[in-house]
Amino acid sequence: MKRKEFIKKGILGTAAIGTTSSLISCNSEPQKDAEIPIINFNKTYEWRLTTVWGKNFPVFGESANLLAKWVSEMSNGRMNIKIFGSGELVPGYETFDAVSMGVTEMGGGCSYYWQGKKPAAVFFATIPFGMNAQQALSWLIGGDQEGMNLWKEVYKPFDLIPFVGGNTGVQMGGWFNKEINSIEDLKGLKMRIPGLAGKALEKAGGAAVNVAAGEIFTNLERGVIDATEWVGPYHDYKLGLHKAAKFYYTPGWHEAGTQLEFIVNAKAWEKLPKDLQEIIHTATLRVQAWMLAEFDAQNGLYLEKLINEEGVTLKEFPDEVLKYLKKYSKEAIDELIGSDPMAKKVYESYLKFMNRNKAWSKITEQAYYNKILDI
Repeated sequence: MKRKEFIKKGILGTAAIGTTSSLISCNSEPQKDAEIPIINFNKTYEWRLTTVWGKNFPVFGESANLLAKWVSEMSNGRMNIKIFGSGELVPGYETFDAVSMGVTEMGGGCSYYWQGKKPAAVFFATIPFGMNAQQALSWLIGGDQEGMNLWKEVYKPFDLIPFVGGNTGVQMGGWFNKEINSIEDLKGLKMRIPGLAGKALEKAGGAAVNVAAGEIFTNLERGVIDATEWVGPYHDYKLGLHKAAKFYYTPGWHEAGTQLEFIVNAKAWEKLPKDLQEIIHTATLRVQAWMLAEFDAQNGLYLEKLINEEGVTLKEFPDEVLKYLKKYSKEAIDELIGSDPMAKKVYESYLKFMNRNKAWSKITEQAYYNKILDI
């Protein structure tokens, strides 16, 4: 039995899949201008959303809970979404398959988790030395929405429709048990770091290790890994990483603005009336704004705690180290796009947008931080 069929049959055997019916009917009599759909406001839809995260995991899990709340409120109870955290309905990393097969109508996660299924997916999350949150969102939904159109193209064969689902902003560079003074210090370093950034580390002589969030602290404390990245001060403080490593490095070269996503099963989406589709779309945009704001608010607060209360040593990666990591990251990207035409197509769009907007960012945001912020 194929793996996907096995997963689907197993899930369907233990969880009842709610069926939906169309809420739209048309007038039987012809109208003067056009057929206007009539919505049955007494009918409701019951959807399920499974996420990569724990159900109430700070910010990430909370964002799905907020989405469900806002959709229910905006639809006056006609659209209800039940949230399932990782492992409650399916394992977190089976989210993509579960939504694709229609086991659940909706999912939440991050597209770089699906890079093994479709290499091009990574560019809709983040890449080393890539765009920040503002730039990535502009590529996705600003102008002609070229990024979003490509995202839909990549997911279409899987019967999935992507929506934005929040952004972490620029992340921290990670926790290290030794100082990083040169590229030589990365040789032999075992670090929890995912994706293309992990490939860059390996090219520098280090070893990229996959460790789940709940195991990071123990692995770092026991020396199974020498370093780790996670997100930023808020999450890092909650995980207690400052108790397992001495040096906290910036900037987060590997994740300059990690874009999260909601995914919807295309067949389920098509059964929704237009107003509920717009409500879901609007709620995802609200999550997008909330998550970045929440991370900025909490990270500022917890950075103070880490430095002033916990005595954490804040360090900057030397320019030489960053230059080498950028070189190795480009090599990893070239290897990825060299083996996948769709990934090459998406990256060319991504790179063109990033380079075009770099000049604007230099005379606005960069100039503000460099010239004005510390005056």
